[in-house]
Amino acid sequence: QVQLVESGGGLVQAGGSLRLSCAVSGRTFSNYGMGWFRQAPGKEREFVAAISRSGGYTNYADSVKGRFTVSRDNAKNTAYLQMNSLKLEDTAVYSCAAKDRALLPRARGDDYDYWGQGTQVTVSS
Repeated sequence: QVQLVESGGGLVQAGGSLRLSCAVSGRTFSNYGMGWFRQAPGKEREFVAAISRSGGYTNYADSVKGRFTVSRDNAKNTAYLQMNSLKLEDTAVYSCAAKDRALLPRARGDDYDYWGQGTQVTVSS
């Protein structure tokens, strides 16, 4: 059984930064491609960023390119999402997800095998 636990969410002013972490336990972390998704109230879940098993490939939603950076530390079994220049529209619950044996970053939520519970990110004006 794979478990994913997000942390690092909170309240931040527009223009500020947050770093989300996703700690993975239960299986070999380096086997999993990792993704970040978010869901705002009343909206569908949307893709944010993804990273391949090795960390050599990344993929971003157009809305966050140049502001967010996805990374991973396979020695620490943790994936990260560094969020800079946050905007009001970034407010959402952010969840990480793991895809077994994903050679390339996946943008479809349905492709992922395991999900965390999510962490709230609120951007204020």
